Amino acid sequence: MTRFTGFLPPALARPFSVVGGVLFLIAAMLPWATFLLNDGPYPEKATLQFFDAPFELTGFRWHLLVFGIAVLVAAFVPLPGKGRVLRALGWGGLAISALSGIFIASNGGGFGAITAADGKTALGAVVGVLGGVALILGGTAIGIDDIPDWSTQKIFGLTGAAARVAACAVLVVAFAAVLWLVAQTLTAGGIGGAAFPYAGPIFLAFLGFAGGVLGALHGMGITRWVSRLSEENRAFSILVLLLCAFALPFTDAGSQYWMQVAATIGVYAATAIGLNIVVGLAGLLDLGYVAFLGIGAFVAANLSGAAASTVGWNLPFPLAALIAAAVAGVFGAIVGSPTLRVRGDYLAIVTLAFGEIFYRTAQNDIGNLTGGASAIPGIPPVTMFGTGFNQPITLFGAKLPSGVLYYFMIVLVVAAIMAVFANLKNSRIGRAWIAIREDEDAARAMGISTGKAKILAFLVGATLAGLAGAIFVHKLGTASYDSFKFLESVTLLAAVILGGMGTIPGAVLGASLLFVLPEKLREFEDYRLFVFGLALVLIMRFRPQGLVPDRVRRAEFAGETAEGKSIDEVLEETVLEHEHELEREHEAPAGPKEAGR
Repeated sequence: MTRFTGFLPPALARPFSVVGGVLFLIAAMLPWATFLLNDGPYPEKATLQFFDAPFELTGFRWHLLVFGIAVLVAAFVPLPGKGRVLRALGWGGLAISALSGIFIASNGGGFGAITAADGKTALGAVVGVLGGVALILGGTAIGIDDIPDWSTQKIFGLTGAAARVAACAVLVVAFAAVLWLVAQTLTAGGIGGAAFPYAGPIFLAFLGFAGGVLGALHGMGITRWVSRLSEENRAFSILVLLLCAFALPFTDAGSQYWMQVAATIGVYAATAIGLNIVVGLAGLLDLGYVAFLGIGAFVAANLSGAAASTVGWNLPFPLAALIAAAVAGVFGAIVGSPTLRVRGDYLAIVTLAFGEIFYRTAQNDIGNLTGGASAIPGIPPVTMFGTGFNQPITLFGAKLPSGVLYYFMIVLVVAAIMAVFANLKNSRIGRAWIAIREDEDAARAMGISTGKAKILAFLVGATLAGLAGAIFVHKLGTASYDSFKFLESVTLLAAVILGGMGTIPGAVLGASLLFVLPEKLREFEDYRLFVFGLALVLIMRFRPQGLVPDRVRRAEFAGETAEGKSIDEVLEETVLEHEHELEREHEAPAGPKEAGR
């Protein structure tokens, strides 16, 4: 069923699509900057006049070349969801061209930097934008059909055991592609600073490329198909995902800097999953959640033999981490106890007050347990078999940087927390939390002990945050109150809502985006937070259910079924099918008894 057709007649769909693809190819070969910018030449040989070596293209110019070839193939080959595919590639190419052009023009002194100046022309960005617009119009003119539904029982014509083997092969390829995408996302544009002055725009251009590719795959139904295959082969998928996560240090992202970034993302992902229990499952708004991360951090710091600690204990890391998690859980139950009498905005104020009390207490070093402004430095690293986790290692003949063992540990911890979350969500207590989230009064009327269930949600969420905090301070080597500001609670809450409340991939994806994006956008200086905030607003406007929503949120906010189909259209089709069945029954010939009457 075609949902929407554009402003152009269908007869012009192919010509506009071909023009868009050709313009992408031309834009990849043209120069993009008329002269060298103040911070040096723009990357990917953007100032080179009339590029005549297509196989030497790199970066965003190579991405446009790939898009152009893909568009020309899709325009003449029968393809499921062709309109969606062409439109996604158009938006991706438009993002690459527009973002690169805007940055070059702003740093180069005006429009002449991307058109003509000093006898030189540079129309790559302009041609790319025109190609993107033409392709979007052409793809929309074809019609935006429903996303194709691929069978998971018959794969490439195979059935039975052969189909299961083919499904496993598809999952291996898909997760390997995800690993490549993660590594490229981390390393796109470099680490910024004086050595990489154009890291921000190059990173955004890569996001345009990744968004176009993922949009095209989604339009063809491939992403949904892979997701269903993953659900049907859950154990195999988890194993492959773990192997891919452990393989990240062996990619381009295997430097010391990116391993530290990846480990920090893992800590925040683990914390966000814990918050997802409180907010996503139980529906309890917690604005002071980062305090539990801080409690776990300071408890572990005091029990691990830090030089500045006044406790003087030196426990093994596993024992210190478990005690830190338990103490954080106790405080979570204490904070959750007011939920017996307050809810909604009032509960948010209570949790906000707790977070601020913790921050001020740590800042003033009440009890001599936090170090105050001096923090608690000198926390010894985690060791195993005589090897410190802050030391470089050699594995399978490859030299891995320092900190990679912390990354491996946090991968295992996040995997364990995911398992805890999944089992809780599908258990009796998980269903009770969801019932409380939807309607607490109705849940109480059905016999659910809402008070105990809410306190348990706070306890479990705080325990997971405390465990993450223990790993966090051992990785940093210092426990400082400045790491647990109110803004961190807001960021974690935004990660849960952005990624998708009540889902595991949503919390991990949201935490990853909210940590990586601000770091990657540092090149925009004063505009960094503006661009970051604008991106969040746009995502919440056009995808309020989150990036990876569960079935309830998808139905509530997007009006879609779990398969991504419109609920109204499904109901309409069901009604039509029922009417057709009634008509067939009336038209059916009468039986022998009825004929005799």
